[in-house]
Amino acid sequence: MAELARILYVEDEKDIQEVARLALEMIGGFEVKICSSGEQALAEAEQFAPQMILLDVMMPNMDGPTTFKALKQLPSLRLIPTAFMTAKVMPSEVKQLLELGAVGVIPKPFDPMTLSQDVTKLWQQGCQDSA
Repeated sequence: MAELARILYVEDEKDIQEVARLALEMIGGFEVKICSSGEQALAEAEQFAPQMILLDVMMPNMDGPTTFKALKQLPSLRLIPTAFMTAKVMPSEVKQLLELGAVGVIPKPFDPMTLSQDVTKLWQQGCQDSA
């Protein structure tokens, strides 16, 4: 299995974008592309060719689940492991996100020190599931 290197993170909150970027780049050593909306992710994701996609659930205009479904329509992204990062972690909400096809849910607020490990674990799990 290849190493996880490129992560696309779709998040509309600037402060959360920065914390996640620092955690993933400085601690995890990943190349991170941040999109501030689902629309931006759809426009730029294929060109970036992520190995993992992280999606916020609550975003204006196009929410995370809608973005997830749209990204999965793109042939090059169909099998890319995707996880949601959200404060909405009631068991019923998590179940709905997993039923969409997400490899997992990372609760917000996340721990910047363990975010890279959490993402890597979900990525490995997603790669095994699609193999």
